[in-house]
Amino acid sequence: MASKAATILYIEDDNASRLLVQRVLSNHGHTVLVANEGLEGIALAREKNPHLILMDINLPHMDGREITTRLRSLPHFANTPIVALTANSGPGSRELALAAGCTGFLTKPIDVAEFPHQVDNFLQGRSEPLTTDERNIHLQKHAQNLVKRLENKIRELESANKRLRDLDKMKSDFIVLVSHELRTPLTLISGYTHLLEEQIQNVDSQLEPASVTSIANGLNMGVQRMREVVNEIISVSRIASGNLELVLGPLRVDRIIGSLCRELQEICDKRRLTLTVDDLSGLPVIEGDGQRIQVALENVLGNAVKYTPDGGRIDIVARQMGNTIDIIVRDTGIGIPPAEQPRIFDQFYVLGSIEHHSTSKSAFQGGGLGLGLAITKGIVEAHNGRIWVESAGRDIEKLPGSTFHILLPVKQSSQEPRL
Repeated sequence: MASKAATILYIEDDNASRLLVQRVLSNHGHTVLVANEGLEGIALAREKNPHLILMDINLPHMDGREITTRLRSLPHFANTPIVALTANSGPGSRELALAAGCTGFLTKPIDVAEFPHQVDNFLQGRSEPLTTDERNIHLQKHAQNLVKRLENKIRELESANKRLRDLDKMKSDFIVLVSHELRTPLTLISGYTHLLEEQIQNVDSQLEPASVTSIANGLNMGVQRMREVVNEIISVSRIASGNLELVLGPLRVDRIIGSLCRELQEICDKRRLTLTVDDLSGLPVIEGDGQRIQVALENVLGNAVKYTPDGGRIDIVARQMGNTIDIIVRDTGIGIPPAEQPRIFDQFYVLGSIEHHSTSKSAFQGGGLGLGLAITKGIVEAHNGRIWVESAGRDIEKLPGSTFHILLPVKQSSQEPRL
């Protein structure tokens, strides 16, 4: 005999299973509520007080056995039929579900013709008991599983908490770095503006062209540095929001590297850094955004300069590997700890302490905003490429060095470039 129409809650994360059960039981006269996961299901159960609950076992966050144990601890659900409905029918699955508090155990896929009658039977009071020994054995297993899951969750929370602390420190460091980076050019602008004002107000003096040029150069220097800081922040913001637009066209990587090396040569000479470039003339013309690729390579080369002590060496080589080119920048610098290597490409991440931060981008361990490698990673990935670093570790005495790889496709896919 069919039971009267009932309100049934089905907790299931698979959309196809939810729709099928809803359709079958609705056609049988029942009202079916659905929840995607455990916490949502518990809240819905407390709000609607259903006559029966169907429970998937393999759910995200909390599994069906854990949800059942929680529901059984609530006053209104001590006697509510809770039926496991799962594809997990392995040895011990049924007993574990019943020990956790389930009234019955059904397997998927359901038999559409038989399923409504099975549900009616549980609504009319059917239950699947366990023997005392079975219950004790599987209650112990259930408790052990709960403790293990709790331990894993605690570890996840500890890891997440550490990450939040790291992010908070990175945010605080970034504020300090921005203040430092902007204060220096503002001081330049303020100083040269005051000098110009003094000379204009001094009626007895005449403005010499050389003096005016010197003041103008100083002002431009300050403005240019501020523009660089703002552009870095805008670039990383666009990358984070997925709005980095590429203007694709043919480009020669060897010419970009050659131009950057010529710009760096004066700095390298001052710091006695040996900068060598392999013969790159055999590299193919690739498809990409030349301006963006230049920024990416400039950041990596600048990083090598900053973290290589005076008298060190920086080598640039490249090779074609099938439909890609691998650009390699190798230095004899202080290196990067293995644990830090994935993080150096994070936004605002700065390796080491910022206490001795310097706005000089060419001095040994000179400062920056911690955005350069994050921008580089965003540019490379927007070109459907990869960037990674290899280093034996960080040691300011032994100087293990670092090797950066930038892998770029020769041709972009026919689809729109990834942003």
